[in-house]
Amino acid sequence: MNILEIRKLFPHIEKGIIYFNHASASPLSFRVQEEIKNYIHNQSVYRIDDIIAMIKESSKAKELFASLINSTPERIAYTDNTSNGLNILAQGIKWKRGDRVLLNDIEFPANVYPFLNLKKKGVIIDFVKSEDKVVDAESIIENIKPRTKLISVSQVQFLSGYRIDLRKIGKVCKERDIIFCVDAAQGLGAVRLDVKEDNIDFISCGSQKWLMGLQGFGFIYVSEELQQNMEPAFVGWLSNKSPSKNLLDYKINLRKTADCFENGTISLVGAFALSASLSLFSDFGFDNVEKKILDNTSYFIFKLKDNGIDTYQSKVKRKFHSGIVSFTHKDPTRIHYELQKENIRFSVREGIVRFSPHFYNSLDEINEVVYYLNQVI
Repeated sequence: MNILEIRKLFPHIEKGIIYFNHASASPLSFRVQEEIKNYIHNQSVYRIDDIIAMIKESSKAKELFASLINSTPERIAYTDNTSNGLNILAQGIKWKRGDRVLLNDIEFPANVYPFLNLKKKGVIIDFVKSEDKVVDAESIIENIKPRTKLISVSQVQFLSGYRIDLRKIGKVCKERDIIFCVDAAQGLGAVRLDVKEDNIDFISCGSQKWLMGLQGFGFIYVSEELQQNMEPAFVGWLSNKSPSKNLLDYKINLRKTADCFENGTISLVGAFALSASLSLFSDFGFDNVEKKILDNTSYFIFKLKDNGIDTYQSKVKRKFHSGIVSFTHKDPTRIHYELQKENIRFSVREGIVRFSPHFYNSLDEINEVVYYLNQVI
């Protein structure tokens, strides 16, 4: 498929909306809408109680997600959001008093509170101080202490759009036997990662942003080695091997695969919707999606700089770019108000103007956004 064909799959474009807010939530393509309609129709008429078979069919999303991160479906589990995915990790590790978790001071709260909650177990939470809304890999590594047991970072920082060097951190974590966790909510679907090359132990990611799925649905990735050393804080009937057999034989016999963390019924509609979305990415090519997004980002940065607007991204090399383009302004609320009137959708976060175009967005749309920004600024 080419970009023109893909753009025809998004109804908001026909309405004249320039949607540059994928870092918040994505619009649903016709392909996703059709999959949801099919699910609802089957659930209403033909396959009302065929739950086990539909669960098996929903594994297509796991296969696609696994290929995106260079893993296998057995290492993927469905969850409902990034926060709960990170809680699976935080509550599943065997902690000792005095163990330390290393975070940073510009993380989205989803990647903070699950670990702050460990203080009651005697775990110490350390924060790396950011500089100009950026925390780089070197700063993370420099702040490792002898009892650092886990490091959790965002693949892409939600304000500055900075794409941290996961490979550099992962290498050190591997050498020092530190659990390496990644919040991929602002990365996956825009830029790729490789769990093997990056030595990542755990990922949590919702589907509603760059992956262009539904809210209230997401994934975790857990390495086999890490899972062997975890004790799930919660279990359910679907955590067990062969859950539909011997229902009255109440023995805990957990699956050895990541889906032991799927305690009960998942959002099947969320799985089917995400499968449809990821199939679109796959048809275009995951690498092509990333290249198109980074090309859009580079062009956007250039046009803004040419018009006197310095972005956070203009201060770093392309390899640290993502789909987010952001900058500060004395009156971001007015910018948001005025551009909303022109059917331009974006966000203001912590006083920062944040744009986040996706791979299907065009250079013409970027030019139009810059034009209207100039009218306001």
